[in-house]
Amino acid sequence: MANLAFIQGQLSNAEKLFKAAMSFMLSGGTPEDDNGVIEMSLKLASIYGSQDQHELAEHGFRFCVESLEAKIEKQKDLSGDGLTDDERKDTRLLLGLCLDSRARYLTATRRLEQARSDYQRALQICQEEQGEAHPQSLVLMNDLATVLDAQGHHEEALRQISRAVALGKETGYAEQHVLLGNMAGILLHQGQLTESARLYREALAMAQAAGDGEAVENIQEGLKELGGKKDGQAGQA
Repeated sequence: MANLAFIQGQLSNAEKLFKAAMSFMLSGGTPEDDNGVIEMSLKLASIYGSQDQHELAEHGFRFCVESLEAKIEKQKDLSGDGLTDDERKDTRLLLGLCLDSRARYLTATRRLEQARSDYQRALQICQEEQGEAHPQSLVLMNDLATVLDAQGHHEEALRQISRAVALGKETGYAEQHVLLGNMAGILLHQGQLTESARLYREALAMAQAAGDGEAVENIQEGLKELGGKKDGQAGQA
């Protein structure tokens, strides 16, 4: 019920249901660092972030990250103590998810250096546990490139997104148009207008074929920005 309300955007209802479920689990003896408890805490932090309840959001994200970091350290000392490799992996991936979620929150609140750090850590975990070409690794590379670009680190952003695009092409990534659109935007900010235009057109065709209306809208906005830059250059000539 709580997850359904969360997915449907019924955030106040989801908040109440998550709190009730967590209270039930904790009163029944479930430890605070149980992955299920952390997952619900993470969703609550995301809800608070979307409601601009920043103190609660930041406390929630910090609790999730620090609890999992401590749990992972403890697990390192429990070699062969009934923990499977899958359980260890799940805990690390959950930490990556928490870092990813906090990075998105930090990006939305324009704390880009902290967001960059969280994205880098989340990406490292994802690549180590699931591989560099895993779809979630590509998502994180794309998001990290976006933050780097917003910070003015255009060359580093271009290296990151170029690698993601190459991997996406090799693996037939379903949202390759999103990567191409982001790469086009980064090239635009570097002043590489011809290559930016080529990639925007390629991304637009792919997004339209995929029926991804949101991506089409974003790409068209990028093309408008590109057109403005070209007009500006023509006016200076």
